[in-house]
Amino acid sequence: MTYRVLFFLVAAMLLLAGCKKEKGFTIRGKITHAEGKEIVLEELHTSSLKKIAEATINKKGEFEIKGVTGIPTFYLLKLTDQNFITLLVDSAETITVEADAANFHREYSVTGSAGSEQVKLLDSKLKETRNKLDSLRSLDNLYTGNPEYDDVRPRWAEEYDEIVEEQIEFSTDFVRENPFAMASVLALYQKFNNNDQFYIVRDLQVMKTAASALHSIYPNSEQVQALYNNTLQFVRQQQAEKMQQFIQEQGENSPDIVLPDADGKEIALSSLKGKIVLLQFWAAVDRGSRIQNPVLVEAYKKYKRKGFEIYQVSVDQNRAEWVDAIDKDGLSWINVGDMEGSRNAAAVYNIQSIPFNYLLDKEGAIVAKNLQGPALNKALAQLLD
Repeated sequence: MTYRVLFFLVAAMLLLAGCKKEKGFTIRGKITHAEGKEIVLEELHTSSLKKIAEATINKKGEFEIKGVTGIPTFYLLKLTDQNFITLLVDSAETITVEADAANFHREYSVTGSAGSEQVKLLDSKLKETRNKLDSLRSLDNLYTGNPEYDDVRPRWAEEYDEIVEEQIEFSTDFVRENPFAMASVLALYQKFNNNDQFYIVRDLQVMKTAASALHSIYPNSEQVQALYNNTLQFVRQQQAEKMQQFIQEQGENSPDIVLPDADGKEIALSSLKGKIVLLQFWAAVDRGSRIQNPVLVEAYKKYKRKGFEIYQVSVDQNRAEWVDAIDKDGLSWINVGDMEGSRNAAAVYNIQSIPFNYLLDKEGAIVAKNLQGPALNKALAQLLD
């Protein structure tokens, strides 16, 4: 397939997605041993549930619920708060669910909805994995103190790791093969246990691909928006961690910064090699930054002629406020910013709060960080007097 054909296919998909209107869906089914009970459909939001409809299960165990949606949407179909299944419903679908009330949340069949079938596949696989891991944990607890424990434990540990890796591979492959499927959102947020710190899918590139693909088609989906924002956060965190590790290992600031000044002229940090440079991150709207500016003004006056320069990076988003602060505070050194938070520069230098600075020697190596007041004057005196 040529790139031209691929472009038109993607454009057509986006056009169809943008024009898609809400259409009715139907969920019907048969649940044995649930005659006369209420079954409830709730829409799943990122931090809440919204009741959509309910129905009474008749004497034959049958029920029918109708609703509307314009994009694939996650729902909970509930007999009770503890006995429910997750459905992924698209517009105009007619979905059939069959199960027994006693094990509704553990064993059911669903047809007529590709998304719901994918959700069932993901949930079933994870339940199977959790059961296997729980069994191994039980064996480990049972054999603790047994004379044979030291002999069998390594084998169980190896089996445990194999089960974990198999689940990681399964979930990662699912997302990699279905980047445009809304069910991939579920796969990306699954954990081995609810209290785990890490998600099962740990491949950031796979996560980035799915987040970008889904955001291009379903930008208004609450879950997709959350996934997209979380992915951006993970990317920035990874960049910051890499930079922090690099600084610790190398002791120098290799990443360059190229940003425009107030006149729109792009100035590179690397252009200042040969001088002692204070790389300062600040914001016009930040009180702490403004309080620190007079101290910098005094230091600049004292050491400018001796080869001292300040490269001040603004994380502001309002140009008028930034320019006004430069004028009012008398900042005569290099001041740059993209008025979008200078996020890339802040990320690679692991800026968690402002004001914050790094002191660079003539070769660009970081010799100190977050210097304020007397500490800055002392460091400059050592380098320049």
